Amino acid sequence: MSIVAPMVNSTSPFPPTPTRTLFLPGDRPLELRVRGDKVRGEAKPLVLHFHGGAFVSGDLDSGACMAELLAASGAVVASLAYPLAPTHKFPEAVEAGYTAIEWLHKQRARLAGTGAPLFVAGEEAGGNLAAAVALMVRDRAHPALAGQILVSPMLDPCNGTASLRETLGQTTCCKWIDGWREYLRGPMDAEHPYAVPAHAQRLAGLPPTLILAGGDDPMRDEALAYADRLHEAGIAVTRILLPAKTGWPDSLAEPLAGEVPPCAAQAREHLRSFFQAAAPPAD
Repeated sequence: MSIVAPMVNSTSPFPPTPTRTLFLPGDRPLELRVRGDKVRGEAKPLVLHFHGGAFVSGDLDSGACMAELLAASGAVVASLAYPLAPTHKFPEAVEAGYTAIEWLHKQRARLAGTGAPLFVAGEEAGGNLAAAVALMVRDRAHPALAGQILVSPMLDPCNGTASLRETLGQTTCCKWIDGWREYLRGPMDAEHPYAVPAHAQRLAGLPPTLILAGGDDPMRDEALAYADRLHEAGIAVTRILLPAKTGWPDSLAEPLAGEVPPCAAQAREHLRSFFQAAAPPAD
């Protein structure tokens, strides 16, 4: 399904959700910032969220806006402080994500309610990691995912799309190209589906997918192309193209103080609808 959303103005931020910090056990503990609480007698969506930052920057604070949007849409959200490049190159962040989704699966009753459906979500480089973890979960046959949410995702290092050229103009380098160079260990990684989901040869078996992109989004074309490939593979996919002037993905990481980023209200409603469709209420 492809939807072009109408413009809706919003001048007040969504109320912040109380957070708590958890650490995954292991030789190198991974930090999770959890938003939202379970409701007695209900199973809320439980989302593993990956922040943006072109693989080399960003943290749980810069990812707070997207995490709040997910929580405001009815989910319990666990944002992961994954290892960053260039110190930690592919596949370390993806493996950290898989460790986190396995742990969340075991803890889902405590965090979001018995039988809570699991989702992965991310913006920009985090969208890449969410897509990669979904592929890894499919290949390892555990745990079951109810859906994946990709927001302005970085999916393809071959940065020749029209949407990226529109953003760059005459510039010959940018933070996203540099980020890919720092993240991948070498040219062969560009053919690995967990590094570059856009190049994955097999997409069958992935969960229902929501892809959100903006009209002025540099990742717009690769996001929509991935949506088309998922649809051709028989995956239930909803792709949302929001109006121009979203400023995504940068505005999601750096919203002005006291304001929500452009199109946040529409994004929240699409997220809410996706959660409801992918994980209907238990009987």
